[in-house]
Amino acid sequence: MSFSFDTKNELCRLPVQKLCCARAEAYGILLYCNTFSSTEVRIITENPNFAARLPKLFHRAFNLHFDRQPEPGAEGKMVFQITDRKKLDHITNLLGYDPRQNLVLHVNFAMLEEECCRASFLRGIFFAGGSITDPLKRYHLELTTSHAQASRELDVLLRECGYPPKSVSRNGSFVTYFKQSDQIEDFLTMIGAPVAAMNVMSAKLEKDLRNSVNRRLNCDSANLDKAVLASQEQLEAIRALQTAGLLEQLPDKLQLTAALRLENPELTLSELAEEFDPPVSKSCLNHRLRKILELAKGL
Repeated sequence: MSFSFDTKNELCRLPVQKLCCARAEAYGILLYCNTFSSTEVRIITENPNFAARLPKLFHRAFNLHFDRQPEPGAEGKMVFQITDRKKLDHITNLLGYDPRQNLVLHVNFAMLEEECCRASFLRGIFFAGGSITDPLKRYHLELTTSHAQASRELDVLLRECGYPPKSVSRNGSFVTYFKQSDQIEDFLTMIGAPVAAMNVMSAKLEKDLRNSVNRRLNCDSANLDKAVLASQEQLEAIRALQTAGLLEQLPDKLQLTAALRLENPELTLSELAEEFDPPVSKSCLNHRLRKILELAKGL
């Protein structure tokens, strides 16, 4: 099952209680479903839990039943339909539209004054036109409708809620979307899917941890490569002085430094400094090795 499917299943577990919220949720579904016009309502879903929720929701919101709905236990694409003119007029009237005029779909903000109703409305939109990508792959949540005006006004509503989205037109549809993980988490929490929001958060933490470990490994690898190259350069300088017969003429401290480096080619500068008796500082050892390199370059 997809992440979208699981998220909608989580939302389906929320009870259908307050009339205003049930109507707001149904309103969101209608604006973003397959067909909502003055002659027909048609909602198509493949999610059995959403299919089980729809009849209860519409009965609570509008006190009516669908003219057509799938048989219990149906699978695949399930169609819910209302074509009775009286029912359609009743719905449009309750949503604040005039049944006698052509139905131009826009958001009736008067129905969304309460915070709970806004959350229910957005939940309905996500049920009918929403999808979300698995956050382990990427962060992307979108809400798609065929109604331009409804899409523009959804953008306004989301900005008022503190979640500024992005919008795009795609194949005749109008898409409102989020690509920031924190915005997706907040949106899912608001519409009633805290488990899905936590999964997004966990995926982000996992990605951040993995990236941090990779950066550290890359950094450690680069430092190790750098240390190996420096050690090789020092060994070559010491052997060059040795071949030229100049190693024995160096001051005692430089001779001891050269001898310890020849004996411990794999040690880092800090580790090599600890081999002295008594130990020397890293900067002191670095100064001695630079002196040996300078002498070797002068050959």
